[in-house]
Amino acid sequence: MRKAMTWLGIFKKGRRRPATAYLVHKEAARSLIVPRVQFFAQQFGITYRRIAIRNTRRSWGSCSEKGNLNFSYKLLFFPPCLRDYVIVHELCHRLVLNHSPAFWSALTSRLLDARERARTLRQFERTHYPSLSALRQLLASHQKCEKCTAIIYDNSTSDF
Repeated sequence: MRKAMTWLGIFKKGRRRPATAYLVHKEAARSLIVPRVQFFAQQFGITYRRIAIRNTRRSWGSCSEKGNLNFSYKLLFFPPCLRDYVIVHELCHRLVLNHSPAFWSALTSRLLDARERARTLRQFERTHYPSLSALRQLLASHQKCEKCTAIIYDNSTSDF
């Protein structure tokens, strides 16, 4: 069947087939991520072109030179404080497209504890393989996180 599908052009060479979890959670992730991107972009006066939700293997988000923002659907399972960190991090790449001191300065001026959130995210990545079950455990462990409960959501983006 796969051979026939490749022949039909449904699966192109070098591309992997979409995971079921990705297909199931993609739109839920979009409905959670897009309003937060819009909220922070408006707060910080940053523009972007489009937002894509992807099934990435190695990154939680990325920003292209053209201003396109890409986010992993797995952000759906992140605690709000880490999800917002990834979103603000990618928005700051619209200002500085690398991880130079200028980038970190731009990020920490918008998110004061950005370095601490980055450490938390990296520690999670080192200690757990970013599987959906590990992400669900991380989300559960942040139910009483002060940063997560301190995040102020306006009425149009309130999900928590």
